Amino acid sequence: QEGLLTTNFIYSYTPMTLPGGSSGHIAEVNQATRRIVPNHHRELSTITNSYTFDANYGITDRLGLQLTVPYLTRNHEHHHWHDNADGALGQFSDKGIGDVRVTAKYNVLPSIRSMFVVGLGVDLPTGDNNQIERQGGLLEPSGQLGRGQAGLIGSLYQAYELIPHRLNQFTYASYRHTFRNNDGYQYGDEYILNAGLNVVPVETLPWLTVTGQLNYRYMVHDSMIASQGTGSPIIDRAVPNSGSSWLGVAPGMLVSFADTWQAYFYSQVPLVRDANNNLAQGTSYTFGVTKFFQLGGKA
Repeated sequence: QEGLLTTNFIYSYTPMTLPGGSSGHIAEVNQATRRIVPNHHRELSTITNSYTFDANYGITDRLGLQLTVPYLTRNHEHHHWHDNADGALGQFSDKGIGDVRVTAKYNVLPSIRSMFVVGLGVDLPTGDNNQIERQGGLLEPSGQLGRGQAGLIGSLYQAYELIPHRLNQFTYASYRHTFRNNDGYQYGDEYILNAGLNVVPVETLPWLTVTGQLNYRYMVHDSMIASQGTGSPIIDRAVPNSGSSWLGVAPGMLVSFADTWQAYFYSQVPLVRDANNNLAQGTSYTFGVTKFFQLGGKA
């Protein structure tokens, strides 16, 4: 809506754990020496808390801008792996701003009951990409808060009211491509597909909405310009144990109050996880609060 500013304050708790049947033995990726060492250490866990400010502004009834600023805290642990036994415990923690995203969105087919929104965004390399482990070495790229290089994001969002003011269906698809950073590392492309329903279960309680969705994410292997083993050439190589696929269900609820406020909660529960022997997202939780401001345009 023209002149409408929508602000979101979002907290997410995301644990990364080993799927069943995975040993967690993965390669070391050393950006400083441009070297990949297969079967170097055993992953234990990564815990990320994210506090995100997200703002959407309607320039017109069809065109909008979105700004997403995440603040992250991350704790990671792994064991170095030597001669079939766990070695030293590697620990890491960091906190700070992640990569900021700016997105332009255009509503192609606006109507009373439906919308189809095309988005084009840019990830800015504002997140820390050079954090050091407690033991003194540079943490691997997968644990850093930022990717160290800009990225491009395309997205599609579709929604339709199956039953006006009672039942709404939606789908969302996105694609991210991040360019190679100065360490010679390139994060794999990411594909996301979500589909779900929002329902007002009790007509006399229009302020309560129950939501359920399926979330699917596929990530291509990362790559790095590096050597692998003594005497091997420094070339562009796929990073072992990177890339993943994840399918989960996300039940949740939303409460509207005081006309311009909303609060919501949902969890993401994994159904299928394949992370190439690496850590994968476990059951995650998200809480959010939304506030609307009419700054101009149509009241």
